[in-house]
Amino acid sequence: MSLIIIAIVTLTRSCNVGACPQKRLCNKLFPKVAQPLLYSSRNNKNNKIGRSPMSIAIETPVQTPTTQLAAWVESLGERLAQRDLDGTLNLFSEECYWRDLLLFSWNLVTLEGKPAIRDMLEKRLDMTQPEQWKLEGEATLNDGLLEGWISVQTKTARGKGYVRLKDGLCWTLLTTMRELKGHEEPTCRRRPLGASHGHGHDDKRNWLERRRDEDASFGITTQPYCLIVGGGQGGLGLAARLKRMGVPTLIVDKAERPGDQWRGRYKSLCLHDPVWYDHMPYLPFPDHWPVFTPKDQIGDWLEMYTKVMELNYWPRTECVSASFDEQTGTWTVEVQRDGERLTLNPTQLILATGMSGVPNVPAYLGAEVFKGQQHHSSRHPGGDAWSGKRAVVIGANNSAHDICADLVENGAEVTMVQRSSTHIVRSDSLMDLVFGGLYSEDAVESGLTTDKADMLFASIPYKVMPGFHRPVFEAIKERDKDFYDGLSKAGFMLDFGDDDSGLFMKYVRRGSGYYIDVGASELIANGTIKLKSAPGLGVERIEADAVVLSDGSRLPADLIVYATGYGSMNGWAAKLISQYVADKVGRCWGLGSGTTNDPGPYEGELRNMWKPTQQDNLWFHGGNLHQSRHYSLYLALQLKARFEGLDTSVYGRAESHHIR
Repeated sequence: MSLIIIAIVTLTRSCNVGACPQKRLCNKLFPKVAQPLLYSSRNNKNNKIGRSPMSIAIETPVQTPTTQLAAWVESLGERLAQRDLDGTLNLFSEECYWRDLLLFSWNLVTLEGKPAIRDMLEKRLDMTQPEQWKLEGEATLNDGLLEGWISVQTKTARGKGYVRLKDGLCWTLLTTMRELKGHEEPTCRRRPLGASHGHGHDDKRNWLERRRDEDASFGITTQPYCLIVGGGQGGLGLAARLKRMGVPTLIVDKAERPGDQWRGRYKSLCLHDPVWYDHMPYLPFPDHWPVFTPKDQIGDWLEMYTKVMELNYWPRTECVSASFDEQTGTWTVEVQRDGERLTLNPTQLILATGMSGVPNVPAYLGAEVFKGQQHHSSRHPGGDAWSGKRAVVIGANNSAHDICADLVENGAEVTMVQRSSTHIVRSDSLMDLVFGGLYSEDAVESGLTTDKADMLFASIPYKVMPGFHRPVFEAIKERDKDFYDGLSKAGFMLDFGDDDSGLFMKYVRRGSGYYIDVGASELIANGTIKLKSAPGLGVERIEADAVVLSDGSRLPADLIVYATGYGSMNGWAAKLISQYVADKVGRCWGLGSGTTNDPGPYEGELRNMWKPTQQDNLWFHGGNLHQSRHYSLYLALQLKARFEGLDTSVYGRAESHHIR
């Protein structure tokens, strides 16, 4: 027999609510109701409420987190259907965030506060016509947050989302487009038959012959709708989604084979993020895959992925130049393929060259007289040839640490030059305290899918994310105190970000300034890797056999590695298209947080990534494997909608900032 909740509503206002043991629950879940008190029916006979001579017992359904959140979702749908914007906004708290990934905006936007939400609804409700708002599954109530999954449809798409309520009102709302109506991917019951049963078919080619013919003609006699420049994990994952959606797409890359972008890096390189975080779209790694994938193994996986997903990929092809015709709405792209100059005419051009732009190679005085070897970290092949030699690595972030450790492993004498502080977090601590809840074996065993993990991560607006991360990194500081003390004693300059929010916020704000420790930090602490470190320390000049620093110290060197980072991704647009277009687009990456290397104004989403830019038909795709996997869906849906001629008018297209 289920427990019946009785709402005891007194007919006078003399209820002694201060003495009510359930006042906190009542105020939390029903803040707008005139003090009904919740009691179990089995204890009701002992309750004495105020001095009212008469009380009325009314049986009501059990209030659970699920019924409460379902009622809120239903109310939201009803008020939007009635175009009752005032009533809709009454469902939101004063501090509120609505993050929309395409479903309402055909953009990636975060609306902060009721005025911003009202503005979007006023401009987009009639166009999108949202309906069928539903709570999916069970809601949860933890630490005052009532939250759960939702589904919703618009005139053109089906969507999913996630909502969090505080005190009965919405604090964060995520809405995402998942598929276009009438253009669903051919999966499960819609999958192709494959075989051509029967006789008399006009096309008598088998699968292999069709693939060969497509490879021979695509880009030659048949033009792609989308051209992706860059065949790393980002370009391949996006191409796989577009292939499934039926959008003709070609990838071009300078590499000899898919995966060479990884194979060509230094010998010891492995992914720093764990396997659960790194899956590609559609084809997750098998369950025996190592936690941290070695570079050659991920290279082989990407090559296999290209074949299995039937992607149109041109290796040994360099994009030379590109120009956009405003009249025809198409690009003219010149490429060099196996030494032959070819012209492509795609409608959409996607630069999938990673989250970084052109390598930053400093022009130091005297570099031309150096008798040894010098190169940027992106061109470092490994430390095999440097046994017994002296190496100087300029920089102190991920690549610098990995390269220093690799050189030491191969018998080189290594000095790291640190010019500004670095955030370091041990890989084990990152796994246990940061990734564990969403991307781990524990998460898998709890039933959390990669897609749901991605959605949960996306449901936290960037504006509030520092508050989520600070206590985690405070715990890491305490957990690894001895580790950090050892680095500090060695003279290494440490930080946890401008606001102590740690790794991920540094990553999305500036894409640099951190190292995930997999062993190099111990080599610095014990002196195996020598360290020159001071705020503002720089290179005064390069001599024939040494690096001279601004503090006057001289570092003998046979090898100089410039681990000096990369420019913004719009640097590739300047190189391939024009400086005018690069400036028109503006800076890529960063939130405009006003923190170090992330100048304002604040935007609330990563600048120019996976969404419309100020240059029509030009897109930027990149990030780590998690971001490439998740956001490739939204970029692919935007491209598919344009391919099908749907109305994709954009709400909130961001202005360009910080062009150089």
